[in-house]
Amino acid sequence: MAEYQGRKCIYLDGGAAILKDFEMRDGVMDVDAATTAKRGFVGFDFRIDKDGINYEEVYLRPHKSGLPDAMQYTPVLNTGRNWQIYNGPGFTDAVDIPKEVWFHLRLEVTGAQAKLYVKDMEKPALVMDDLKSGVQRGQIALYDLTGATYFSNFEVRQTPDAPWERHLPPMPPGTLTQWGLSPSYDALARNLEVPLPPSESNAIAWQEVEAEPPGFVVLYRYRVAPHPRVSFQGDFSKRLELQPGMRVVYARTTIDSDRDQLKKLYIGYSDDVSVFLNGQILYRGRSAQGFRDPGFLGIVNPENDTVYLPLKKGRNELMLAVSELGGGWGFICRLADMDK
Repeated sequence: MAEYQGRKCIYLDGGAAILKDFEMRDGVMDVDAATTAKRGFVGFDFRIDKDGINYEEVYLRPHKSGLPDAMQYTPVLNTGRNWQIYNGPGFTDAVDIPKEVWFHLRLEVTGAQAKLYVKDMEKPALVMDDLKSGVQRGQIALYDLTGATYFSNFEVRQTPDAPWERHLPPMPPGTLTQWGLSPSYDALARNLEVPLPPSESNAIAWQEVEAEPPGFVVLYRYRVAPHPRVSFQGDFSKRLELQPGMRVVYARTTIDSDRDQLKKLYIGYSDDVSVFLNGQILYRGRSAQGFRDPGFLGIVNPENDTVYLPLKKGRNELMLAVSELGGGWGFICRLADMDK
């Protein structure tokens, strides 16, 4: 407990204050907040599962007040935040965030949707149209990844359960949706420019998964998130150094072609990828936060990169080696003709 500007309050600077012996599906959470941080991530965790590794999270970035990503919703999956994958409408938006004064926050949770109010309790600042974690009931918490913040007048009330209605985006034409996933490996123990030998590939128990609209394969849904300390995010000169703790998963799919032809593969990924076609490497890339330039965020979209696939007539195996450094682990692939 603490006192700030004459109020008794909870003080957080890294961590979460979880409401004890309470679970919620639908409801309303109200709190007053005040932050003195130059940089911070402050908000709510809700529907936290019994193991505390899957839940929903929505937060403010006081250091980005007024910018398009001043606030963000992300599901947390197997302890991993996915803000690089889930971005844009329904996930990020602009809002003015007061500093060193009290202001009110409200979170309304109804079924598979939620609304965040900041100061203005009439118009939501962020509408979360499709909650992604899959957890339908759990604990709630005030959340502060970092940045000195005070909370007071916290209230919560449950509301009747609303119908569970998903609002999924469309799946664009050409999206590759059927994939097999390998186990997770230590990326530094493998040569990621060399394809898997047939003996190893044949021995793997590949897990069959389907991409979610608009085409993401979110690897945190299937593999525990690594949490390496990434050296170059604080020092751009270190961006080519090895990053201990980086993990890699291989993903494979097949492309059937009616003739020998060249196709475009639009690919987005987080954070590092090797692209192999029929056992030959075609591309190596890194799209991690802070890698391409110091302000680069590593947001995933299918236009991150383009690879040209020389398909042979018949069955072709496309394999990706996707490595993770933080912020979301996954990829999206769309196939297009050369004239598109």
